Amino acid sequence: MRKLSTLILLIASSLSALAVTLPPVIGNHMVLQRDLPVPIWGWGDKGEKISVSFAGQSKSATVGKNGKWMVKLDKLKANSSPSTLTVKGNNEIKVKNILVGEVWICSGQSNMEWKVAQCSNSKEEIAAANHPKIRLFDVPGHTVHPLPQTKGPNKGEWKTCSPATIGNFSAAGYYFGRRLYQELNVPIGLVGSNWGGTRIEPWTTLAGFNAVPELAETAEKVKAYTKDTKVKSSTPSAIYNSMVHPLTPFALRGAIWYQGESNGGEGITYYQKKHALVKGWRNAFQNPKLAFYWVQLCNFKQPGTTPGGGDGWAKLREAQTQALDIPHTGMAIIIDLADAHNPNDIHPKNKQDVGGRLAQWALHQTYNKKDMVPSGPLYSGHKIKGNQVHLSFKNIGKGLMVGKKEKLDPTQEIKNGTLKHFSIAGADKKWHWAEAKIVGGQVVLSSKEVKTPKAARYAYTMNPADANLYNKEGLPADPFRTDDW
Repeated sequence: MRKLSTLILLIASSLSALAVTLPPVIGNHMVLQRDLPVPIWGWGDKGEKISVSFAGQSKSATVGKNGKWMVKLDKLKANSSPSTLTVKGNNEIKVKNILVGEVWICSGQSNMEWKVAQCSNSKEEIAAANHPKIRLFDVPGHTVHPLPQTKGPNKGEWKTCSPATIGNFSAAGYYFGRRLYQELNVPIGLVGSNWGGTRIEPWTTLAGFNAVPELAETAEKVKAYTKDTKVKSSTPSAIYNSMVHPLTPFALRGAIWYQGESNGGEGITYYQKKHALVKGWRNAFQNPKLAFYWVQLCNFKQPGTTPGGGDGWAKLREAQTQALDIPHTGMAIIIDLADAHNPNDIHPKNKQDVGGRLAQWALHQTYNKKDMVPSGPLYSGHKIKGNQVHLSFKNIGKGLMVGKKEKLDPTQEIKNGTLKHFSIAGADKKWHWAEAKIVGGQVVLSSKEVKTPKAARYAYTMNPADANLYNKEGLPADPFRTDDW
C-alpha cells in the first residue's frame, strides 16, 4: 500500500512538472519585433527554473508565486530566415519558424474587422496573397471580461500569409502590412483584434481612463469591477480585458485603429477617449512610443447640401484630427473612398487605399521616410485679407490640386477644375458657399454674400461627397473649420 501511494505521488509530481506553457501569441510562425526588447512569458510551477534561448541569447527566470514567469530578450535584428525559440523548464517547448521584423496590432470595429474576402477585388487579391514573410495572428471570437485576463478565453495561432489564410483576415490590416513589407523588405507580423459595432470605451484600459481627468468618473466605475461584475460589449474596458490584455506585453512597433462609427455623435469627448485609448495601450504594451495610426471616418449617407454643415460625423472627424496632438500618431483621411452609388453603405469596400494611407503615415513618421508626405493637406492656419480668407496647410507635398478619386484608380488631377465644399461666414454666423482658388500653397476663399468674412469651413458635414482638394500625391485634404461656433 505504501509503494502504491509513493507511485501515485511520483505520477502526480511528474504531471505537475509538465506545466510550462506559453500564451498563444508566442507560437510557431510568429514574427518578433526587431530593435526593441522582446518579452517572452508563460506559466509554470512555483519556483521552477526557466531558460529561454533564441538567436544566440539565453535568458533565465524563476516562476513566481502567481505561477507566471517572464524574460526579456535583448534587441533583435531583422531576420527573414526561420529560427527556433527554445523554452526549458521541467519540460521543453520549441517554437519554430520564427522571423524577426515589424509587428503591428490591427484593431477597432467592423471596418477593421471587414475581411479581405468582403472587399474590392477580393478574388484577385486573395489569389495574389502569397507572402510567406507576412504572418497573421487573429484573436478569435468576441469576448468580454470585467477584469484583465492573462490567458484569455480563446486561443489563436499564427499563420503564414497565403491564398488559403488571407481571406478571413482584416482587409485594412493586410493592405497596411503588405505595403510595409513592400517598402521595408523585412518580415511583417499582423495581430488582429476587432469587433464590429463596438465603441471606443470597451477597448480602453483602466490606466488610460485614469490618465485623462475628464474621464475620472468612468475610471472609478472600472476600478469597482470584480470578477462577478456583469459586463457586455459596451462596458468600459470589458473588450480590452479579454481580447487585448492577454496579448500584452508582446513587443509591437505600433497599432492601427479603425473605429468611431459607434461614437459618431460625439465631439471633444471622443478626443478625450482617444487620448485614454492610446495612453492605456502604450502602458499595457510597455512601449511609451508605440506608434498609433487611425482612420478618419469615411463619407456616409446622403451628400451634405448646406454650406454650414456640422451634421452627423462632422464633429467626430474633427475630434479625430485634434487627437493628432498625441505624439507618434497619424490619421488616414478617407472622405473620398465611399461608394458614390451606395452612400448608405457604412463599410467602404476599398480597403486597399485605407491600408495604404495608414502605411503612408507609418513609413513617413515611424520609419523615417521623410521624403514621403504622410497624408493629404491638413489645415494649419488662416488670415483674413479684406473680403478674402487665405487658408494655409501642411502636408501639401508637391502642391495642391483639384482631384478626383474613382474606386481603386489613382487620384486624377482635374486641370482648371473648381474647388468645392468650401464655405465662409461673417459675424452673423450665416454660412455661404465660397468661391475657392488655389494660390500657390494656399486656398483663397471669397463670396459675394460675405463682405467681411470671419470664418471658413471645408467638407464639414456627414457626407462631403464633392470635396475635392488634394495634394499632388493624390491624398485628400482633411475636413476642418476655423471657427468654434
